[in-house]
Amino acid sequence: MDRHQVFDRTLVLQRRLRALQQHGNSADFLLARAADDLEERLSAVERQFTIAVDLASHTDLAAQALQRSGKASTIIRIEENAQFLTAAFPAIVADQEILPLQTASIDLAVSLLSLHLTNDTPGTLLQIRRALKPDGLFLGAMVGENTLTELRECLIATESEISGGVSPRVAPFADVRDVGGLLQRAGFTLPVTDIESYTVRYDNLFALMRDLRAMGAQNSLFRRSRNPLTRKFFMRAAEIYAERFSDPDGRIRATFSFIWMSGWAAHESQQKPLKPGSAKASLADFLKEAEKD
Repeated sequence: MDRHQVFDRTLVLQRRLRALQQHGNSADFLLARAADDLEERLSAVERQFTIAVDLASHTDLAAQALQRSGKASTIIRIEENAQFLTAAFPAIVADQEILPLQTASIDLAVSLLSLHLTNDTPGTLLQIRRALKPDGLFLGAMVGENTLTELRECLIATESEISGGVSPRVAPFADVRDVGGLLQRAGFTLPVTDIESYTVRYDNLFALMRDLRAMGAQNSLFRRSRNPLTRKFFMRAAEIYAERFSDPDGRIRATFSFIWMSGWAAHESQQKPLKPGSAKASLADFLKEAEKD
């Protein structure tokens, strides 16, 4: 096993395909919310883009948001499996970690809720930046660190209580500062990150887990335990969840966080930070003037 591999990406794909076949788009409410946010964020960009790529967003929702925004003339989807594609948009079947895009060949790249499942996220971001033409834009969202924090806490507590030890059962997610660093490392200029968090309420733990299965979002960590969990385990986990994270009406809370990120491919027209020592007034001078007021 490659020590650098966090996710079993073959299993990730298998579970997402199974979820699509068994549940269709019944649990796409998070993607729908992200697509609405994408459209709103694009509306603030005073640019038109000739060629836009939607990278591994798994449904047409991101591409439709691009289309509604009116910001892109041509929209191309890239997915790892053709079953995620429809006839509505031109598409390429390819692994998002090995992008089939030539250098400086696209004007806009978007990606919704998939980059957090890449084993080489810095490498993927670097490929996206290289594929952008000068002054091209990347805009995407990945799942952030606060996602399913309640579920993680309850599973750890249950396993510790029953077996005296714990194993990883909820994926580790990046924090917003780390993602900003990844954008800089990949060579994006003017990088910006922010986080949006949502609380979804469920009748119980089992209703939450049904939605996660319908999303294909079960545990796909390489180092996950292969030992099957018992009914006793899940019943106890449901009890702990209800004790710690329920509202007065008895429903439980689940947190989902999106880290939004944007960055540009370098271009001479973009604003540049001042060189050290080039400021015309010093901070000391400013403070002296402030003291006089």
